[in-house]
Amino acid sequence: MLRATGVQRLVECVPNFSEGRDSAKIRLITEAIESVGGIQLLGVDSGADANRTVVTFLGEPEQVLEAAFRGVMRAAEIIDMRDQIGSHPRLGACDVCPFVPIEGVTLEECAELARRLGRRVGADLGIPVYLYEEAATRPERRNLAFIRRGEYEGLAAKLLLPEWAPDFGPATFVPSFGALTTGAREFLIAYNINLDSRDKAQAADIAFELRERGRVARRGQKTAFYLSGQELVYGPGCLPCGNCDFDAPSLEALEDHCRETHGYELRELLLLNDIDPSLGLAGQKVYRAGLFRECRAIGWYVEAYGRAQISINLTRPLVTPPHRVLEAARALAGQRGLKVTGSEIVGLMPFHALFEAGQFYLSRDGRSPHVPVRDVLEYAVKAMGLRDVTPFDVDKKVLGLPRVFEEGPTAMKVADFVTELSRHNPTPGGGAAAALAGAQGAALAAMVANLTQSKPHAPEYSEALLKAAEKAHGAMDTLLHAVDEDTEAYRSYLKAKRMPKETPDQRGLRDSLIAQGLQAAIDVPLRTARASFEAMESAATAIHCGHPAAITDALVGLQMAYGGVRGGLWNALTNLREVPDLTAREESTRHCREMLERAKVLLEVALAEGHQRLDEQLG
Repeated sequence: MLRATGVQRLVECVPNFSEGRDSAKIRLITEAIESVGGIQLLGVDSGADANRTVVTFLGEPEQVLEAAFRGVMRAAEIIDMRDQIGSHPRLGACDVCPFVPIEGVTLEECAELARRLGRRVGADLGIPVYLYEEAATRPERRNLAFIRRGEYEGLAAKLLLPEWAPDFGPATFVPSFGALTTGAREFLIAYNINLDSRDKAQAADIAFELRERGRVARRGQKTAFYLSGQELVYGPGCLPCGNCDFDAPSLEALEDHCRETHGYELRELLLLNDIDPSLGLAGQKVYRAGLFRECRAIGWYVEAYGRAQISINLTRPLVTPPHRVLEAARALAGQRGLKVTGSEIVGLMPFHALFEAGQFYLSRDGRSPHVPVRDVLEYAVKAMGLRDVTPFDVDKKVLGLPRVFEEGPTAMKVADFVTELSRHNPTPGGGAAAALAGAQGAALAAMVANLTQSKPHAPEYSEALLKAAEKAHGAMDTLLHAVDEDTEAYRSYLKAKRMPKETPDQRGLRDSLIAQGLQAAIDVPLRTARASFEAMESAATAIHCGHPAAITDALVGLQMAYGGVRGGLWNALTNLREVPDLTAREESTRHCREMLERAKVLLEVALAEGHQRLDEQLG
């Protein structure tokens, strides 16, 4: 399972090639990309109707730069744009090649990668190159749609205009390739919403409502389909609002109205639609703002699926997440007598976007959103219909999934782990067992909280139970990792102790690694103790607020979590004795003792309440 961690510097590259039908050509391109050592090919999504393939790969910056160049070069060799026909807008054989920061790399560093790619493609391949987004050389070129306007068919005429001189390469039309657009951007989600319709116009009608740049404004619609109304035009002294029936006497008054009533900046909307308000608005079409910022959308028909799609790019998923757009599309489709059958992720999506969607749909359906991570993700997949037209494998389609240890204690069966504990080996040992005890305590606390949250015996406890479930699941995830981390930390410490120490260099390296291993052997059990204490707090809430029939589960959870606290602190205190810094050792020891006292008090109070509730049940 892929996870970008630690000291790695990782960049994602998502080149879009104007070939989606010839699998042999697509394979030649991906082979060229993978010929660079260290590159991980994450996805190859082809569409015959769009005649387009989105390739996603990951690696360190220099590796990714080289792989991108090889992909563009191979596309130049095997794709001839004079024969290319497809439903997706495109400017060249490799239409766009963005670099995306993933781990340890800034957006500006990715912009520099784009500049270096553009310079090399222009010089070595003789292809015109435009820079967009964060690498753009002028404000108007930040927008990919603006650069792509006129597409391949209009490129020859565009290159004759001084204002359309490429950023790199010759201002000469290359008929077989066209032009490359490269740049740097934040993670983009390519997202399609499927309709129970074969009509491209119906998909486009909804797309224009969703996208940030909106559409030409109308009034007097006779049906839900927007094209049924009368187009609005700005006139002298009468400036209509595109989103309501308000007419302003001046541009300033209209700007204030749009900002205060509808929450958008009119000038930004007009510029998105190539209207400069400083040049005057008389005779210009009025535009209606779309529902979502950082959202680009068009409508098309996909023959392979037999239905129309709303094709969407979400350029900043943290600003506009896909599930919000999906719900708006469902409402708009319903108003038009249509139905959304599902949706599709093209390429990859970040973990946070799918997890947030799962929590949203769980909450909407009256269920606790604080359940195991995989359950949240699977709920999102089903609620969003992500398997409607194509497969959706969470492990292959989601970038940044929480780390899973493929080897070690948590990868074992329960019986194997217990058996391994009994063997004459130092690991896994008491630290791993303490973390597992705490994890089980947290799991039981979450179970009781979720079991009774939706229908608590006392409705006023619902919010407290939700918070307890959330805290318990956070603690459980931490503690499950600690089971493996404790084993890894102690093994690293022992390995360092056994290193040779004959020379000064060997002794220096050994001492450094021993200090690192010792610190980890202290930090991990301390983390176990803290997370187990949070599990105790959740279990105490479950004892107080939970359904009477589940009190015993909460009590077992409390006791197991206390075992995690006690065991974690024992291991931390044992390893603290090896710390040479007396002040640091005494401070950490004092902290451990304070935590233990708090845990003892919490255990005593919660046990007393639990026993009292049990006695009340028994009469």
